Amino acid sequence: MNDFKKPRVLMLYDFPIHGGGSGAYVKYLSLRLKEAYDYDLAIAAPDKKRISENIPQFELKLPQVPVFVGRPGLEKAKKYSELTPREIAGLYNSYILGAIKAFEEFKPDLIHVHHIMINAWATRFIRSIYGTKYILTSHGSCLHAISKDRRYFRLTRDTLRGANAITVVSGDTRAKLLKTFGTNLSAKTRTIPGGVRLSLFPPDRPIEQIRKRFKLGDGKIALFTGRLISEKGVEYLVKAASKIKGKVVIAGDGPQRRKLEGLINLMNLKNVQILPFLHSYEEFIDLYYAADVFVSPALWDEPLGLTIIESMAAKTPVIVTRKGGVTMAVKEGVNGLFVRSRNSTEIANAVNKLFADDILRKRMGEKGRAVVESRFTWTKIAEKFDKLYRDVYLYR
Repeated sequence: MNDFKKPRVLMLYDFPIHGGGSGAYVKYLSLRLKEAYDYDLAIAAPDKKRISENIPQFELKLPQVPVFVGRPGLEKAKKYSELTPREIAGLYNSYILGAIKAFEEFKPDLIHVHHIMINAWATRFIRSIYGTKYILTSHGSCLHAISKDRRYFRLTRDTLRGANAITVVSGDTRAKLLKTFGTNLSAKTRTIPGGVRLSLFPPDRPIEQIRKRFKLGDGKIALFTGRLISEKGVEYLVKAASKIKGKVVIAGDGPQRRKLEGLINLMNLKNVQILPFLHSYEEFIDLYYAADVFVSPALWDEPLGLTIIESMAAKTPVIVTRKGGVTMAVKEGVNGLFVRSRNSTEIANAVNKLFADDILRKRMGEKGRAVVESRFTWTKIAEKFDKLYRDVYLYR
């Protein structure tokens, strides 16, 4: 097996790589596959910025980059549900031409597509012309968009049927995919979650220096990081702040920012701080360490938010709603607490419970880190994809 020639892999992605959880998935999976297994791989995406000098990148020229729910850096972008038939056709044509260009230059043995949307349709087209095998990964938000807009259903169903393998990032996403497109896809669908690069999450960080740099003060902190969109439920964390015995810190941007700022002013909240735009991933990591708890009050069935995994990697206990794939990582009373969605009182009570108990908070943080180390590192995830790539290349 050591002498086996690995397939050349082309990653096909439909957003700028820098920004968003699925972009981090593409980036860190690609880097780990290159580092650990020396894969010959390339990325095709609507992004000029490369992730590594060792990984070729092909910029996809698209008429626009629509979003499923929302995305940092694309706050003014149309949602897929808002596209006209002509706009859908224009994107499909651009993906086909861009993917063919990348395919003919890189000559992959296998294409790994991230998101089951128009970019995936283009891969189905390429297979029909060139006979190339492909793997599809649903990150969940694409599935959510398709369930809301049936115009995308038929071509996506055909693309899924033509795939050699399908992966999803959580058990909840798997269940929704099979319910939407049929249980006949079950045999070739595997759950491979996202993760963290542990080298970026050392055992300790200089917390006092971080708090000083962000002007966070010395008290207890409940943190939220992510896109400021209605689906994230941040307004319920803000409404909980009046009952929280500490500070609420919000790091992120999006269309809900002004509404949240208005709510903070209306409620005359002095313990809520919305940070200015953060420029690097490392700054977010610093905040995970500086926080005492992390709160994810999501309203929608989020696949498995990477911010939750990242908080756990920093030994910060999490408070989450029981929505989507979160139960794959969070266990009630072990490494976090569950609250009902849209319930500010429960959020406040859970935050105060952890604020008041240093021993419990520390124990949950340690348990969370252990879960990440055992199941959610890019080393373990890349190992699973290496086996899948080999299996598809050799046998399917």
